[in-house]
Amino acid sequence: MDSFLPSPDCDTISKTYNGQIDSHLIQKTNEGYREILPNLPRGKGWMTEHLVQYQGVWLTPNFALKGLMWVQDHFKPRSTDIFLATFPKTGTTWLKALTFATVNRTRYGFADHPLLTTVPHGCLPFLEACPNDLDGFPSPRLLSTHIPYTLLPNSMTVNQSCRFVYICRDPKDVLVSKWLFMNKLRPKELAPISLEEAFELFCQGISHYGPYWDHVLGYWKASLETPEKVLFLKYEELKEEPSVVVKRLGEFLGHPFSLEEVSKGVVEEIVKLCSFENLSNLEVNKSSVLKLSTQIIIDNRHFFRKGKVGDGKSYLTDEMIKRINEITSEKLLGSGLVFGS
Repeated sequence: MDSFLPSPDCDTISKTYNGQIDSHLIQKTNEGYREILPNLPRGKGWMTEHLVQYQGVWLTPNFALKGLMWVQDHFKPRSTDIFLATFPKTGTTWLKALTFATVNRTRYGFADHPLLTTVPHGCLPFLEACPNDLDGFPSPRLLSTHIPYTLLPNSMTVNQSCRFVYICRDPKDVLVSKWLFMNKLRPKELAPISLEEAFELFCQGISHYGPYWDHVLGYWKASLETPEKVLFLKYEELKEEPSVVVKRLGEFLGHPFSLEEVSKGVVEEIVKLCSFENLSNLEVNKSSVLKLSTQIIIDNRHFFRKGKVGDGKSYLTDEMIKRINEITSEKLLGSGLVFGS
């Protein structure tokens, strides 16, 4: 078992989003950003007016693009770093909660756990959002990212022994969840995006960190090539057998559950603490907000909608479902990957 130090507490992490920034490095990133932005392809945005395509991936032109450029140019990974990697709306909130609770299970009691008073996103820093104070975090650092595996610098994927936990989800559920979520964050001066618009954009790959299928395949292939470095999970399997997946998670993180912990029901307690029913009904997740930047402030309640499998079919027409299934079959052909449990 690895020597696993406690991750920073949630108060420390929440301050990271607003910490002091290395002005020199940020200036270099901003200069590069201003130089390339005018020449990047543009597509209709979901949360913002438009997205830009950079190195084959669609990003918001300010927050996500700048964050990616900073990570590629200046982020200094450690061999002990652990990254929770996701495409938006595939189970990020749930995975963060489960990981934080698993790693810190001997540090906090379930009756007064930080997750009872802090949204999971406040307990694991988002790499692209807080490039400043991460050097001060003790190892191993638990970080999260939406960056596709193929766009990560070699310092994270080749030169270091960083580990990644990735979760994918049926694209139909991702599309609908993303559409509903982004419309809640879309500025009032911009008209809401219709489901038909969102569907066409998603199928074309024009969505945050998309195309979705490319994002998934990047981590899937990495998990086949280096299974000791990339754990690939499915949202549907997590819903079906959460205790089994949590045990796999603990083992991969170098923090396996002992027979005594299993017999005492520690795994089930973590699953219960992090369940949709529990987290969505906490006061902090009904009334507080998460501030990722001066422009991006999200009501915590928006992170909790239904947490169900197959809900996308309730919104999509038969023709939409057929088209997404056809795209999925074409994209995944020969990869060995099948969505669902």
